[in-house]
Amino acid sequence: MIAGFAESLLGFRAPLIAALQAKGLEVHVAAPDLPPSHPVRARLEAKGLVVHDVHMNRTGTSPLGDLQTVVSLYRLMCRIRPHCVMGYTIKPVIYGTLAAWMAGVPRRFALITGLGYAFQQDRGRGRLRALVQRLYALALRRADKVFFQNPDDQALFRQRAILSSTVPSCVVNGSGVDVADFPLTPVPSGHVRFLLIARLLGDKGVREFAGAARRIRAHHPAATFAMAGWIDSNPDSITQDELDAWVEEGTVEYLGKLADVRPAIAQSTVYVLPSYREGTPRTVLEAMAMGRPVITTDAPGCRETVVNGDNGFLVPVKSVDELETAMLGFVLDPDLAQRMGQRSRAIAEEKYDVHKVNAVMLCEMGIR
Repeated sequence: MIAGFAESLLGFRAPLIAALQAKGLEVHVAAPDLPPSHPVRARLEAKGLVVHDVHMNRTGTSPLGDLQTVVSLYRLMCRIRPHCVMGYTIKPVIYGTLAAWMAGVPRRFALITGLGYAFQQDRGRGRLRALVQRLYALALRRADKVFFQNPDDQALFRQRAILSSTVPSCVVNGSGVDVADFPLTPVPSGHVRFLLIARLLGDKGVREFAGAARRIRAHHPAATFAMAGWIDSNPDSITQDELDAWVEEGTVEYLGKLADVRPAIAQSTVYVLPSYREGTPRTVLEAMAMGRPVITTDAPGCRETVVNGDNGFLVPVKSVDELETAMLGFVLDPDLAQRMGQRSRAIAEEKYDVHKVNAVMLCEMGIR
């Protein structure tokens, strides 16, 4: 399994890895920045995984650097001779699949967890988007099956001929969530507290969250707005000055990067993610499992998690006005969060239980 960010192997793929191990398979993981002394490496090895540090710049665009990534992965696969390879996120999918094909790996799978920065509809990204699409098409022709986390991404790849009609694909319900690890917790009484957890990128809707928070606090100062995450190396990241200004003016409470999001969710009333596009947002599933209503956008990957008016509200992308209106619904009706939160938990159990999601993936991979 190839990742662009080592911590995601623990945070997002641990249940899938455990399911593979339970089938008696030896699982190797590869990611950048995993020297022998790294604490994440130690945690991965403690789970019985064979860990490999590979050259990869997750957000860089250097052709020479990316060529080094392909060579690094190719040499690794020639050395360990895996029977099956899966990459997720852009570079592991593209370069991992190509390296696996060149090394003669018998079974090659790709997991599209979201489309990322290059696919956002911004004229300044057109050249990058065209390049990424060509690279995806080149790599996915060598895949045995491609997994998507929402039907919109699958349809887009088919429509743009990024994914050939000859390559099978399957939509799964995101990465899933372990509903036992994220238990139902009572919605706190008292003043409404809104929570957003994400990398602090423009495309995650953090500016819209701050904008709606500023407006609501002008008339309902008891409402609070918490934001957790970190400023990423992604070109779309907000600036430290922006974040500092929001905190100093009292618009948001910044919680930093959380090792465990459960206490923050437990202390919240409503979970908010005004993202422009997702695979399926894991933090939304975690909040749903803990019984929180969700406000998110009517956008690919987000819209699948919310039945509008049932377990939360869907708002248009980039609309501070609509986001403010949805948030005010919870401020003005103290019982709404409790009712909708119960529905969120039911949907999480029925649709997004990680064990159900992983069972589908293993079956589609021919692992029984």
